[in-house]
Amino acid sequence: MKSYLIVGGSILAAIVGVTLYSALYTVNEVEQVVITQFGKPVGEPIREAGIQLKMPFVQQVNFIDKRVLEWEGTPSDMPTKDKLYISVSLYARWQVTDPLQYFLRLGDERSAQSRLDDIFGSETRNAVATHELIEIIRTTKDRQPLRDSSLTEAEKEQNIGSLVPISMGRLVVEQDIFNAAAKKVKVFGIELMDIRFKRINYNESVRPKIYERMISERRQIAERFLSEGKGEAARIQGNRERDLDKIQSEAYRAVTEIRGKADAKAAAIYASAYNKNDQAVAFYAFTRSLQALELALSQNTTLVLSTDSELFQYLQHTQASEPNPKN
Repeated sequence: MKSYLIVGGSILAAIVGVTLYSALYTVNEVEQVVITQFGKPVGEPIREAGIQLKMPFVQQVNFIDKRVLEWEGTPSDMPTKDKLYISVSLYARWQVTDPLQYFLRLGDERSAQSRLDDIFGSETRNAVATHELIEIIRTTKDRQPLRDSSLTEAEKEQNIGSLVPISMGRLVVEQDIFNAAAKKVKVFGIELMDIRFKRINYNESVRPKIYERMISERRQIAERFLSEGKGEAARIQGNRERDLDKIQSEAYRAVTEIRGKADAKAAAIYASAYNKNDQAVAFYAFTRSLQALELALSQNTTLVLSTDSELFQYLQHTQASEPNPKN
């Protein structure tokens, strides 16, 4: 009899233990609970941490995270207002504020992430399509860039090295996405905490155009430098030739002056030497005649002279005075 009582007591204790184990559950600080009975929620969601009690075997505990959760979007190509395709990826932070609505509409975090993909992706496409690329990339509206100090006024007027003006900027676009998405996720018991662009990149089809524009700007500046360099080289070459001509001119003038002074001095010496008496004058005339004959006559020279010319008489006299080789 005692053995039956012991077995019966053990079975009863086991039943009580299993019943208590099924009836008691623990909610920690980062969780909130929705109790369901036969798949339908019953009662209010439990948000306080601690040991809680439910109907054993009939009711089921559904834990929902109440921390701020992450959402990471995958890169997606989309067109801007100015018809340029960019690859955009975002990140967001969200939190379950109405666990009952969250459980009824989504059920778990996996379904929530999938629904957030659709909502955030759709609102991002709408916002990107209604803004130009520069509005999505830039943040500060009145930022002044550092411009090359060597740019000319004409190039500055062509906006080389300057920033395209914007009216809003990326923060406004992000706020537009946030406002539109926050309304849509609220019906799921979710509060959107923040959403930001994580990465914006040019589409492969757009990159060559962007690089060509950058290369064109740099090439324009390089051509200006080359033009200025050629102009400076021409100026230096012109100055060199001018200085060289000036040096040669001054040297020729100095040489001419020295030669003139030398000729004048030589003429003065000759004049003082040959004007002393009549014999000196005759000798001077004779030597000058010899010099003229030396320059004028050669082996094959033919002269036509008058018989009464002094040169004819001199040559005749010279020929008559030569000794006869036969003697």
